[in-house]
Amino acid sequence: MAHGDITHIDIPVTDKERAKGFYSGLFGWQIDAPPGFEDYPMWRAPNQISGGGLAPRDGGFDQPRSYVEVDSIDDALAKVRELGGAVLMEKSEISPTSWWAVLEDPDGNRIGLYEGTTDAG
Repeated sequence: MAHGDITHIDIPVTDKERAKGFYSGLFGWQIDAPPGFEDYPMWRAPNQISGGGLAPRDGGFDQPRSYVEVDSIDDALAKVRELGGAVLMEKSEISPTSWWAVLEDPDGNRIGLYEGTTDAG
């Protein structure tokens, strides 16, 4: 993935098993919870590139959220503030080599950011 690519889409759900059946039946998505993320079933589209997760619908998370890969979440969040957006969730670790954050653009759209590396060094 390159800077600016959409890398992941989370879909808020209230019943994970129902959602798994719906999306796998409708689109042919493979849906499995990876080790360490048992409460977060992740989907992969037939192209084996597109993917995302089925996340709990809660609080302000009530619409699908796209995640855009960036080279540096820290730099991107500074730019969000500079351009009149808001940071809804600061940089948080997913794993030792990947992080995420959530922003809101000036029109109120919520978008996730993703930064990852291929090695821990």
